[in-house]
Amino acid sequence: MTQANATDADSAIAIAQTSPDAPPLPDGLAAADLVEVCRQLIMVRTVDERIWMMNRQGKVPIAASAQGHEAAQLGSLLAARKDGDCFLFPYYRDLAVKMAAGLTPRQVMLSFMGKDGEPYSGARQFPLQGADLPRKIIQISNVVAASLTQSVGYALGCKMLGDDTVTLCWFGDGASSQGETHEAMNFASIHQLPILFICENNRFAISTPQSSQMAIGDVAARADSYGFPGFVVDGMDLIACYEAARQGIDHARRVGPSLVEMKCERFMPHTTDDDDRRYRDRDAVDAARRLDPVATFPALLVERGLLTPEQVDEFRAEAQQQVNDATDYADAAPPPDASTIYDNLYA
Repeated sequence: MTQANATDADSAIAIAQTSPDAPPLPDGLAAADLVEVCRQLIMVRTVDERIWMMNRQGKVPIAASAQGHEAAQLGSLLAARKDGDCFLFPYYRDLAVKMAAGLTPRQVMLSFMGKDGEPYSGARQFPLQGADLPRKIIQISNVVAASLTQSVGYALGCKMLGDDTVTLCWFGDGASSQGETHEAMNFASIHQLPILFICENNRFAISTPQSSQMAIGDVAARADSYGFPGFVVDGMDLIACYEAARQGIDHARRVGPSLVEMKCERFMPHTTDDDDRRYRDRDAVDAARRLDPVATFPALLVERGLLTPEQVDEFRAEAQQQVNDATDYADAAPPPDASTIYDNLYA
C-alpha cells in the first residue's frame, strides 16, 4: 500500500502454518481465513458468470458484473468481518461484498430474476438494492455516489450515539466525480467521523476513461484536500486490500475518515446493456485478465501450501453445483404477490 475437503484442507493449513518458508500473514489473519475467502471468490465468480448467462437468455433484465473487482471487495470485506463491528454501504457492482457478508446463491438468483423471496426489496427494485439489515448492509439505489452521503449520515449517527461502529462505503471512480462525493468527504472530515471510503477504481466511468474524468493519476490524492489520509493499493491483490482496509478501519475508529483507492480491472462491460468493444482495447482487456484474482489467488494458496490443486477443483465443482441449484430454484419461483406492492411504503 502506498500513501496517495475440510479435513484435508485443515491438514494443509496446519502444515503451512508450521513451515518456516511460509511468508507471514498480515495482522489478524489466519490461514483458514484465506482458504475460506478463496472458496468465496470462486463462488462469487461462478454466480456472476451465471447471472450474465441468464441475462442473455432473457431471464435477468440487467446486471453489473463484479468480475475483476472481487479481490478488492473480498479483501476489504474480510477486514470488516474480522473487526466485527462495521456497517456496510456497498454499490451496485459489489456482489462479492454482499455474498461474503452472507447472501446465498439462491437469494442472489431470486434478486436478479425478480422473484418472490428476494431479500433486499422484495423484488421491487433493481437487483440487490434496498437493505439487508441483518447483515448490516444498506444500498438504497444505483444512483452514482448517492451512498456516500448516506453512509456519512450513518457514521454521524453512530458518533452521536456513542456507537463504536465503523462505516465502510464502496464506490467507483466515476462516483468520485460527483458532487455528493465532495460533500460527503468534506463533512466526514470536519466531524472526524468513523468511516472508511473505498474507491474501486477500474479507470472507466461507464465508457469515460479516467483521463477524461480528472487530471490526476490517483483518486486518493484528493484525500489530502479534505485533511485525512489517502492510500493507493493494488486492487487485484486480495491480501493487500485486506491490510489496507484493516488499517483504515482502525484509523476510522481512533481518528476519523480515510480514503483507500483500490486499483482493479473491470473485465466485463459496464452492465449487460453496454458494449465496451466500442471504447476499450481488446488487447488491454486480455492483458488485464492475466491478473485475474480467480486464477492468481488460488495459485498463491497452492504455492503457500494452504491448498492443493485438487481442493481448488473441489471448490469449483461445489460452486457449480450450488449455482445450478440456485438457478433452478429461482427459475421455478413465482413473482412477488402483486397485492403486497404497497407493503413497507407507509407506517
